[in-house]
Amino acid sequence: MSCLELELSKENKFKEDSKFESESQELTLDGSVNFYGRPAIRAKSGRWSAATIILLNQCLATLAFFGIGVNLVVFLTRVVGQNNAEAANNVSKWTGTVYIFSLVGAFLSDSYWGRYKTCAVFQVIFVIGLMSLSLSSYLFLIKPRGCGNELIPCGKHSNLEMVMFNLSIYLIALGNGGYQPNIATFGADQFDEEHSREGHNKVAFFSYFYLALNFGQLFSNTILVYFEDEGMWALGFWLSAGSAFAALILFLVGTPRYRHFKPSGNPLARFCQVLVAASRKVKVQMPSNGEDLYNMDTKESSANMNRKILHTHGFKFLDRAAFISSRDLDNQKSASYNPWRLCPVSQVEEVKCILRLLPIWLCTIIYSVVFTQMASLFVEQGAAMKTTVSNFKVPPASMSSFDIVSVAVFIFFYRRILDPFVGKLKKSDSKGLTELQRMGVGLVIAVIAMLSAGIVECYRLKHADQTCTHCKESSTLSIFWQIPQYTFIGASEVFMYVGQLEFFNAQTPDGLKSFGSALCMTSISLGNYVSSLLVSIVMKISTEDHMPGWIPGNLNKGHLDRFYFLLAALTSMDLIAYIACAKWYKSIQLGEKPKENDEPSSFTV
Repeated sequence: MSCLELELSKENKFKEDSKFESESQELTLDGSVNFYGRPAIRAKSGRWSAATIILLNQCLATLAFFGIGVNLVVFLTRVVGQNNAEAANNVSKWTGTVYIFSLVGAFLSDSYWGRYKTCAVFQVIFVIGLMSLSLSSYLFLIKPRGCGNELIPCGKHSNLEMVMFNLSIYLIALGNGGYQPNIATFGADQFDEEHSREGHNKVAFFSYFYLALNFGQLFSNTILVYFEDEGMWALGFWLSAGSAFAALILFLVGTPRYRHFKPSGNPLARFCQVLVAASRKVKVQMPSNGEDLYNMDTKESSANMNRKILHTHGFKFLDRAAFISSRDLDNQKSASYNPWRLCPVSQVEEVKCILRLLPIWLCTIIYSVVFTQMASLFVEQGAAMKTTVSNFKVPPASMSSFDIVSVAVFIFFYRRILDPFVGKLKKSDSKGLTELQRMGVGLVIAVIAMLSAGIVECYRLKHADQTCTHCKESSTLSIFWQIPQYTFIGASEVFMYVGQLEFFNAQTPDGLKSFGSALCMTSISLGNYVSSLLVSIVMKISTEDHMPGWIPGNLNKGHLDRFYFLLAALTSMDLIAYIACAKWYKSIQLGEKPKENDEPSSFTV
């Protein structure tokens, strides 16, 4: 080999080594940091290695939660001794409380703790609640031993025992509620959206996250529900506690791989500052072209690494908060300004973003009323149908397994078939249906699900024994006729809830990402409360003149079908309102992510 060839070989090797070293030390572009607060190195953090741990954690935590939640209505009727309407109402209230606590978790995460610490703390609370429920059930509630299996009735419980039971289930509600919105956003944080490939993976993550959630439900809705339906409640609860503990350990094991974002401070204070500043300038004459508005300087912007939000027209009253008055110019000379008199455009736009999201969010609540029927009335309807196949008895709560299978099938169908097909039809850079369009499709399928459930109930009543006393399995109609309604609910979830997760994550400002996920959960929460309220109103009206009502303890004497048709009508009206809100909605306009080495600039207009 000649000297020239040798030199060229060394030079090429040096270039390859330099390129490899550069790639291995490449920093993320979105401002994420590692556990020690240093800029995250792309090759050593995040991506699918960290996201997979989070998906497994979500699967185990969901298994634990739904091991309690999916059969709670049966536990309340068999062990605690409540009637159908009372149990359905209490489950709706409890489930609603779970999702209300999501706002607490989101607030702590976005403001002070960050997503990692918030997830860890609330998972510990979740484990404590599950262990407390397992102990209190085994020691106090399940008496005599083996009761609660539909054959052996449980005895009455003291006030202290019921206090311990309620404390346990609401600890579970606090732990799961505070953890749930943050784990979804924390998983998305593992992908750099400023990087083309990781940005695409971030969108895909939400589909896989919802799939992991449903796989966790699959085990709880089959194996655990079977144990509990046979009266082995304590065993089912202990398995749930074990699953939650394993999820916590797995989450902590992944600590060195995670990417983090620094919390942005109290959003409530920022919102109040905008409202107060705008109110104090109510008499100020504003320019029509949107000029003379205060833009945050680079030093302030790069302090929290949040992207600037560009000025938009609409909610013009709030623009007054960013208008630079003569008094504000005087404050500039003293190198300070009062945040209760003058707010940056990004801070004003943060408030506008939330105000624009609220009508869309409100329209998702009625869908959540439909969704919550799976954990209450669908189960009670199934219990009044023929549940035996040969010598095997199908637990009514396990029918939600068909919902989970439907979710898995439709996620694959949407991502692999429908999304590329619609993208080709649109012939544009944007792929497939938008998040808002998908949520609209979810509402349409929800209407079909309620119509299906109502029709099945009509046929169940036709095949029911009207003279029965307890009316379990009193209809000769097989429980498998519930499969279509569960399948339609599963299909609607893929379009509504996955689309909702993506939508709120994309449309909330950088400092409110956990709040965006919490909005999804809060719509489920209010859906449960509205469902509870709706059941109470329906029962009050339909039981007048000594009538049994639409949802009595003996479903054969009621008209559950009318309740389902009522939900179909309400969802149809909600769809019309949603279309109007979706057409009105304007997307958030974001600037570039600030660099850490940006030099501070002056007070700018």
